[in-house]
Amino acid sequence: MKKLLLASVSLMLAVPAVQAQPANPAPTIAAAPTAEEMKLPRPARAKGISTALAIEAAQVANASCLASTYKTTTLVTDSVGVPIVVISNDGAAAITQRIAMTKAQAVLKYGTSSGEVVAKAGKDTALAAEIKANPLIDTARPGAYPIRSGNELVAIISVSGAPGGDKDEVCAQAAIAKIQGRF
Repeated sequence: MKKLLLASVSLMLAVPAVQAQPANPAPTIAAAPTAEEMKLPRPARAKGISTALAIEAAQVANASCLASTYKTTTLVTDSVGVPIVVISNDGAAAITQRIAMTKAQAVLKYGTSSGEVVAKAGKDTALAAEIKANPLIDTARPGAYPIRSGNELVAIISVSGAPGGDKDEVCAQAAIAKIQGRF
């Protein structure tokens, strides 16, 4: 019995301790299409700005934030919220991609900047509850804006990763100013 006990103790000492692994960030890419979806027609992307302009806007927003040492992600979508481009600064936290998506969803749902949605929700408990119940938004955060041609929504720009949505907003506004009138 002593030999068995000693053997188990020495075996336990020989096995390295299992260290906690950092959690993998949730993926930002949607699940693969189902077989049924693959049979459906594939319409073109909705009306929006060009891919080149979306890339430029994302690069301007990220550069603006990086100048203040903020490692951000910028998402630019078409007029119905489908991503055209997502660009993350080197070192940006993976979660910034998902947060940028929630900000864009707030703009899409409420037709105004995500910062205005935050302000309205702060004064309207029913709106705050509606936002919380929406799994695509959950928490309203500043940092996303509609991009309009006249009164028509043509894109959404959303920035995430600065220490505060007010700082994300400055970067998004710099990008909008750079591309305004070119779509």
